[in-house]
This record gives sequence, structure tokens and C-alpha cells, in this order.
Amino acid sequence: MPPLVALTTVHGSFTAHVLAARLGCEGIDVELRGAVGGPYGLTVGDLARVDLYVPEEHLDDARLVLLASEIDDALALPDPWAMARARTPWVWAAAFALVVAAVGTPILRFLAD
Repeated sequence: MPPLVALTTVHGSFTAHVLAARLGCEGIDVELRGAVGGPYGLTVGDLARVDLYVPEEHLDDARLVLLASEIDDALALPDPWAMARARTPWVWAAAFALVVAAVGTPILRFLAD
């Protein structure tokens, strides 16, 4: 097996597996080292660090694939649902206030009698 060199470091095994799948689709072998499949389900900081290693002869191709992915993300169209999600907390707060008023009014009337 050819020598492996470090390509990049990510935090979280999900991100590492997504990048490995993306590189694998391009025919680049990837080895993940670090917090992959460990005993802890939720890790943060250096405990979540995962290093991606690729064969030395595929290093430039792997960098190009990662660069193309970043460019695609930057040029992607904005999410049309982003504004709808931004308004969601106000809707929930208004619904909660309405429920409290609807439930609280009969209870207060009962206690006042």
C-alpha cells in the first residue's frame, strides 16, 4: 500500500464520513483516523477530531475535490425556506401565549368562584 499523507482534519465522524464518501466517489481511497466509531456518541473539541489520510499520489486530486465541493457550496442558491424558519420562533411563542390564555382563563374563573 502506498504511503498515506494527511489531507485535512474535521470535527465529528459524520462530517468525516461525508468527505470520505465524496472522495470515494471520485475513486480516491481514504483512511479515517481519530474519533471514528468511538465509545462516545457526542464529542466536542479535540475529542471529535478526525484526520483524513489519502495515498500520496492522490493528494492533489483529493485537494481538488475538496476545493470543488467548497466552491459548489459557496455558489449554491440561497435556501428559500430560510426566512420561513427565521419566523418560526415567533409563531411558536404566539401559539404558546394563546394556549396559556385559553387554558388559564377557565382555571382562574373556577378559582375566583
